[in-house]
Amino acid sequence: MTATDLTLTAPVDGIVVPLDQVPDPVFSGETLGPGIALDPLGNTLHAPCSGVIVQCARTRHAVTLRDGHGLEWLLHLGIDTVALDGEGIDLLVREDQAVSEGDPLCTYDIDALACRARALITPLVLTNAERATVHVLPPPHQQIKAGQPLLTVRLGQHAGTAATALDDTLRARRRLHIRLPQGIHARPAARLRALAQQHEVTLTLTSDQGQSADAKSLTGLLGLSLGNNQYVDVTAEGATPEAALDAVEALLASTHEAHAPNAGRAQDTSLKTNSDVKTGTGGQEVPEHALVGQIASEGIVLAPLARIEQALPEVETQGASPKTETTALREALTALEHDITLERDQARQSQRQADAEVFEAHLALVNDPALFEEAVKAIEDGASAAHGWRRAIDQELETLARSENALLRERNDDLRDVQRRLMARFSHDNEGGATFPEGAIVVADTMTPSYLVERASRMGGLALAKGGTTSHLAILARARGLPCLVGLGASVLDVTAESALLDAQHGYLLASPTQDQQADALDRQSALNERRMKAEANAHQRAITLGGTEIGIYANIGTAEEAYAAAESGADGIGLFRSEFLFLDRDRAPSAADQQDAYARALAALPGKPVIIRLLDIGADKQVPYVQAPSAPNPALGIRGVRLWQHQPELLETQLDALLRAGQDAGPDSNLHIMVPMVTEARELAWVRQRMEARASALGIETLPKLGAMIEVPSAALNAGTLAAHADFLSIGTNDLTQYTLAMDREADALASFADALHPAVLRLIKETIDQAGATCPVGVCGGAAAETLAACVYAAMGVAELSVEPTRIATLKQALRRLDEQTLIAMIPDLLRQPDAAHVRARLADFSLTATETPS
Repeated sequence: MTATDLTLTAPVDGIVVPLDQVPDPVFSGETLGPGIALDPLGNTLHAPCSGVIVQCARTRHAVTLRDGHGLEWLLHLGIDTVALDGEGIDLLVREDQAVSEGDPLCTYDIDALACRARALITPLVLTNAERATVHVLPPPHQQIKAGQPLLTVRLGQHAGTAATALDDTLRARRRLHIRLPQGIHARPAARLRALAQQHEVTLTLTSDQGQSADAKSLTGLLGLSLGNNQYVDVTAEGATPEAALDAVEALLASTHEAHAPNAGRAQDTSLKTNSDVKTGTGGQEVPEHALVGQIASEGIVLAPLARIEQALPEVETQGASPKTETTALREALTALEHDITLERDQARQSQRQADAEVFEAHLALVNDPALFEEAVKAIEDGASAAHGWRRAIDQELETLARSENALLRERNDDLRDVQRRLMARFSHDNEGGATFPEGAIVVADTMTPSYLVERASRMGGLALAKGGTTSHLAILARARGLPCLVGLGASVLDVTAESALLDAQHGYLLASPTQDQQADALDRQSALNERRMKAEANAHQRAITLGGTEIGIYANIGTAEEAYAAAESGADGIGLFRSEFLFLDRDRAPSAADQQDAYARALAALPGKPVIIRLLDIGADKQVPYVQAPSAPNPALGIRGVRLWQHQPELLETQLDALLRAGQDAGPDSNLHIMVPMVTEARELAWVRQRMEARASALGIETLPKLGAMIEVPSAALNAGTLAAHADFLSIGTNDLTQYTLAMDREADALASFADALHPAVLRLIKETIDQAGATCPVGVCGGAAAETLAACVYAAMGVAELSVEPTRIATLKQALRRLDEQTLIAMIPDLLRQPDAAHVRARLADFSLTATETPS
């Protein structure tokens, strides 16, 4: 077939704007493809051609339309409108809907968007332009009416078969073996969803039973009931299908899960109750009338019992018009998404990774298109928004209840959580009477994760009739050190007693224990607590090894308030104040005054002690909407850390001013250190020092803080000697150093078990850093590996001056280092560096770790 010309019409009244004049590099650089933009004068976007809607943005600001020739057209309403979360935009179409040229796609409040968006300019872009040439018809800056010709597109030769060829080129399929220990549950499902977005593909999983699910639907994936050692057919269609399938294969092939129940030793779930049960976990005898369950989180508690029941909030069952109720549902979901996103970010900020992953899974449920569609069906049948959502979740709960996969059944808690939280937005009574006295052993049929997060500090222990040791609830209990038993059976709900013994060491709950049973439990509870108490009692003492070497134990924090918690925990200083957390979850950068206040409070919390504040580290996995760095195919290798300052010098100068003033105001007690992230060579650090000195001179400040660099990339480690000539201190970030050394994304769950900071290649770089720089300036470690006792001991033996960890780890790490025989470990270092991988390093350290981590009674 010969070349073909197609014509697209203007989707809205407006002024023609060439794409290279759009104030967004993604569009102006044609990263997404060629096209044109309009500065709109109307309030409705129309289809520029006939076709099928293939994608609608959750925030309603963008729609992708596939025409009859397989070309895909992105209409993007305004610039940075994603931050509006759909406010002021009413989407009129849905995915897979056929539309004709001129059909309305969305309406919007043009005045509201003009006030809040960075620009109203609306690009129309061809996202798969490999076989087409785009020509703009009207001249730049000409006014045009909706429906008038705007673009012509010339298809290449053989256009008639192009769609088929395109599909063949952009579609790939593989049969993959699932090696995940717990199969595809909420976290892997959420990761599959993220991989599809990352690689710009549609991922479809098909089970051997012929059931299929799009990775966009978390509930759809869970409904496939795909377990360990099963096979699944995965199809990827989009921009990079083979790369996407490589990532999916790596994820499904992983035999490691970050939150496997190592603390929750499983036992036979048939052991539910009563006098028939004589043994608990590990075969220990249990009292005759005890209820046996599974240990989700270890500990022993003697306390009153308090049963709670989380009834769903009362809501209206009948709705108004379907349109009104659908809008109300969408708005409630958007608000709930905002709340959960904030909770997730706060969890990350506080280094509560378990919480963050749970909230991430809940976000996937809130954004699940299948759940939304089921709720809308119920609304169209006359249900209210809240009741429609309840029916959608109830239907999914029924589906999971029929699953033979126990792990999937454990996800009921997550579904109930998002069900309850959204319904609560339409109710005046969202507590459901679920209250209890402080310190009680809380008994319940089940419990939603958000309820536990909010009230765990008031609980003495937790006993649940249902659930398993891999549930999100179990993960959260372990993260908090809250003794917890699950799977106790329905009879636990009938237990009444003034006091009870929850033994999450042997795996049982006993009502009204005898005096002898209480005494035995108290003895064992004392033994469990003795190490922790002894460590905490000495938390403010120095950490001096058996060989007489003092190691500073500092704290990693994200807020000024955490600095006070670090001081109370015995921190010798702050090893890492992540200043980027002051910049997250905002629509504009914090002012110099706001920053100065935060830095000053951190300095005041630890007067005279070192407080190392890292300059803004934005990029890769941390993004803010108001910092526009040049795009990069791999953000982890792009403009981040110190590289950002060449593009955003005003941000650097504002932060330096705030830091310098805070240091000056602290007076003689100030021991401010400034740390520069992502340094690769000495000239970068020298440039920052020059800028700092210039700002100090402009402010009339003579006493300068110490300036240091993070060692996060191999080039910095290998050139530590030249860096040390310009630095007052160096700090090794093991998370990124491991990532860049092993070429393993730190965010990839499938690689978590392999990205080990005790890998000999990483250890060699750490030793190289210390050998080159240690005599010139002190070297510390502020990465996550410092919190692992074994790794911390190895780093101490190598010669690091300080280790920086979460405040809750300070006491136990100090106690371990006081028992460290570093001479024995120093003698092992050459052998460790010769090992082929991290597993062999850990095997060599197995015997040593017993002495390194034990604490005498």
